[in-house]
Amino acid sequence: MVNVKSLQKLDGAPHANAFPSEEPKTIRLTLSEGEHVEPHAHPDREIVLYLISGALELQLDGEPYHVDQGDVVHFDGAQEISPVAKTDCTGLLVLAAKREAPNGKDLDNE
Repeated sequence: MVNVKSLQKLDGAPHANAFPSEEPKTIRLTLSEGEHVEPHAHPDREIVLYLISGALELQLDGEPYHVDQGDVVHFDGAQEISPVAKTDCTGLLVLAAKREAPNGKDLDNE
Protein backbone atom coordinates (compact mmCIF):
# COMPACT_ATOMS: atom_id res chain seq x y z
CA MET A 1 0.00 0.00 0.00
CA VAL A 2 1.20 3.50 -0.83
CA ASN A 3 -0.23 6.57 0.90
CA VAL A 4 0.87 10.03 -0.32
CA LYS A 5 0.04 13.25 1.57
CA SER A 6 0.99 16.89 1.10
CA LEU A 7 2.60 18.28 4.27
CA GLN A 8 1.30 21.77 3.43
CA LYS A 9 -2.31 20.54 3.23
CA LEU A 10 -2.38 18.72 6.59
CA ASP A 11 -4.75 20.16 9.21
CA GLY A 12 -3.55 20.96 12.71
CA ALA A 13 -0.95 23.06 14.47
CA PRO A 14 1.47 22.77 16.07
CA HIS A 15 1.08 19.04 15.30
CA ALA A 16 -0.50 17.49 12.21
CA ASN A 17 -0.44 13.70 11.93
CA ALA A 18 0.15 12.64 8.32
CA PHE A 19 -0.95 9.02 8.77
CA PRO A 20 -2.96 8.81 12.04
CA SER A 21 -3.56 5.05 12.04
CA GLU A 22 -0.18 3.97 10.65
CA GLU A 23 3.31 3.31 12.01
CA PRO A 24 5.73 4.92 12.30
CA LYS A 25 3.99 8.08 13.52
CA THR A 26 4.72 10.87 11.04
CA ILE A 27 4.02 14.39 12.29
CA ARG A 28 4.37 17.86 10.78
CA LEU A 29 5.46 20.32 13.49
CA THR A 30 4.68 23.99 12.80
CA LEU A 31 5.77 26.67 15.29
CA SER A 32 5.72 30.46 15.11
CA GLU A 33 8.75 32.43 16.29
CA GLY A 34 8.91 32.24 20.10
CA GLU A 35 6.35 29.42 20.33
CA HIS A 36 7.32 26.23 22.15
CA VAL A 37 6.00 22.80 23.01
CA GLU A 38 5.81 21.99 26.72
CA PRO A 39 8.36 19.42 27.95
CA HIS A 40 7.17 15.88 27.34
CA ALA A 41 8.53 12.43 26.47
CA HIS A 42 7.75 9.51 24.17
CA PRO A 43 9.47 6.72 26.15
CA ASP A 44 8.64 3.91 23.72
CA ARG A 45 9.87 5.79 20.64
CA GLU A 46 13.01 6.67 18.72
CA ILE A 47 12.57 10.06 17.05
CA VAL A 48 13.95 11.65 13.90
CA LEU A 49 13.38 15.38 13.30
CA TYR A 50 14.04 16.93 9.89
CA LEU A 51 13.76 20.73 9.98
CA ILE A 52 12.23 21.78 6.66
CA SER A 53 12.35 25.52 7.30
CA GLY A 54 13.37 27.99 10.00
CA ALA A 55 15.41 27.47 13.15
CA LEU A 56 14.66 26.06 16.58
CA GLU A 57 16.29 25.17 19.85
CA LEU A 58 15.60 21.56 20.73
CA GLN A 59 15.76 21.02 24.49
CA LEU A 60 16.55 17.38 25.34
CA ASP A 61 16.66 16.68 29.09
CA GLY A 62 17.34 20.42 29.55
CA GLU A 63 20.31 20.42 27.15
CA PRO A 64 19.84 22.89 24.25
CA TYR A 65 20.62 21.87 20.65
CA HIS A 66 20.45 24.46 17.86
CA VAL A 67 18.71 23.09 14.75
CA ASP A 68 18.71 24.95 11.41
CA GLN A 69 16.81 24.45 8.18
CA GLY A 70 17.99 21.25 6.51
CA ASP A 71 19.32 19.66 9.72
CA VAL A 72 18.25 16.16 10.74
CA VAL A 73 18.37 15.01 14.39
CA HIS A 74 17.95 11.49 15.83
CA PHE A 75 17.24 11.03 19.55
CA ASP A 76 15.68 8.75 22.15
CA GLY A 77 12.09 9.73 22.93
CA ALA A 78 12.56 8.80 26.61
CA GLN A 79 14.27 12.16 27.14
CA GLU A 80 12.31 15.25 28.16
CA ILE A 81 11.65 17.02 24.83
CA SER A 82 10.77 20.69 24.29
CA PRO A 83 11.28 22.47 20.94
CA VAL A 84 11.42 26.29 20.98
CA ALA A 85 11.06 28.19 17.67
CA LYS A 86 13.81 30.76 17.07
CA THR A 87 12.04 31.71 13.81
CA ASP A 88 8.84 30.51 12.18
CA CYS A 89 9.62 26.87 11.46
CA THR A 90 8.28 23.64 10.06
CA GLY A 91 9.67 20.21 10.75
CA LEU A 92 8.89 16.59 10.00
CA LEU A 93 8.96 14.20 12.96
CA VAL A 94 9.08 10.43 12.60
CA LEU A 95 8.37 8.54 15.84
CA ALA A 96 9.29 4.88 15.46
CA ALA A 97 8.53 2.21 18.04
CA LYS A 98 11.66 1.01 19.82
CA ARG A 99 12.72 -2.46 18.79
CA GLU A 100 12.87 -5.17 21.42
CA ALA A 101 14.85 -8.39 21.21
CA PRO A 102 13.19 -11.73 22.10
CA ASN A 103 15.03 -11.62 25.46
CA GLY A 104 13.31 -8.31 26.29
CA LYS A 105 16.39 -6.13 25.79
CA ASP A 106 16.11 -2.85 23.89
CA LEU A 107 17.93 -3.39 20.56
CA ASP A 108 18.32 0.37 20.05
CA ASN A 109 20.49 0.68 23.18
CA GLU A 110 22.78 -2.33 22.64
